[in-house]
Amino acid sequence: MKLRGLVGRSLALLLTGFLLIQAVAVWLAWAQVLRPMTERAADDMAGRLVLATQTWVELPPETRPDYEAELLARHALIIRPAQGSLATLGPHGYYAEALEQALSIRLGHAVRVRQGTDPAWSWVDLQMGPHALRVGFMHERLTPDALWLVVGFFVISAIILLGLAIGLVGRLAARLRALARSAWVLGQGGQPVHLPETGAQELVDLTRAFNRMAGEVAALLENRTVLLAGISHDLRTPLTRLRLALSLLPAGDAERVRQMEAEVAQMNRLIGDMLALARDLQPEAATACDLTALLRETIAACAEPGRVTVDAADAVIVEVAAAPLRRILANLIDNALHHGGEGAVTVILSRVPAGALIRVCDRGVGIPVAELDAVFRPFYRLDTARTAGGSGLGLAIVRQLADAYGLTVTLDAADGGGLCAQITCPSRDQRHGHDVKTHAR
Repeated sequence: MKLRGLVGRSLALLLTGFLLIQAVAVWLAWAQVLRPMTERAADDMAGRLVLATQTWVELPPETRPDYEAELLARHALIIRPAQGSLATLGPHGYYAEALEQALSIRLGHAVRVRQGTDPAWSWVDLQMGPHALRVGFMHERLTPDALWLVVGFFVISAIILLGLAIGLVGRLAARLRALARSAWVLGQGGQPVHLPETGAQELVDLTRAFNRMAGEVAALLENRTVLLAGISHDLRTPLTRLRLALSLLPAGDAERVRQMEAEVAQMNRLIGDMLALARDLQPEAATACDLTALLRETIAACAEPGRVTVDAADAVIVEVAAAPLRRILANLIDNALHHGGEGAVTVILSRVPAGALIRVCDRGVGIPVAELDAVFRPFYRLDTARTAGGSGLGLAIVRQLADAYGLTVTLDAADGGGLCAQITCPSRDQRHGHDVKTHAR
């Protein structure tokens, strides 16, 4: 699994560096401190055992019981003649190995630390001249290796550091994720939530700059929409006067008057489109909408409803801003009727895992694949019959509204020729957790 997030990468880097440092520290602690201390402690223990056995050998037999009792009471040592064999203790750490080596060097024969029936005691068989003695000491004397104590300390410290790193990096990542979400909303033309200007100074500076930029962009978009609506509305009056003046002209040059009237009508349609865009860009919240009913209403209101066939389920309910979606559908259907030749226009509504999919397909000349995305730009025109008589804003308005309300619109070549426009209406889970209202401009 690749670590792509800030938290994963930061933790991986911190943990890797910490483990390397800890490994070096453990090796230095073991090589320079713990191993020498363990070997000295084992050598001291070996000297004590040899001295105790030598003293036992040198004592008169009648005093040995008292000496054995004193050893047991004061030093937790037992000395007795070696009889029988004992099982090997098994893996018991570096201290026991160092003790065996120290005893073997002192006595000149191999010595092993063994265990009897009582697991609390460990035993060594020592040969003292003619005496074969077995010396026992409490098993707790073979304490866990100090190396493992150091390793345990480092592991605990690593866990603590990891927890602190998770908390620190997690908070930073949460702030950055919030900033990314707000930037996404701003990129869609919405007004993001004001982010708290708290935390580290760098984060405060970044958040403050983003909040200021978001406010300026929101004001700019609002002014643009108001200006667009105002200009479009004010242009309607002189156009009306111009049309009236044309109608009063003498009929001497009827063809020229007809062309001028067509131009005025074209300008009027363009202004109508601009007014509709300004109106539809006003924020509208998403509500539960029956796409089947909305689709049939939109088709009934189009220029030639008899040429449009519908293939839709009985009821497809999604949460969407109804008015902008109706405007998108109307533009796409009108575009298909106007540029799709004399054939029928087919509208297909279906459910998809991401929500709902609406397809508007015609049998016209289509659009070259290289220009399928370019036609969404305002006033972009092709040298084909699809652009004849249009304002150049229909598809641009479609893309603007789709982006503003979290919809996806694409164009593809239809099977058998023509063009197919696809609208994807995402489900609630597909909207990045944002209300559609925040995406509206």
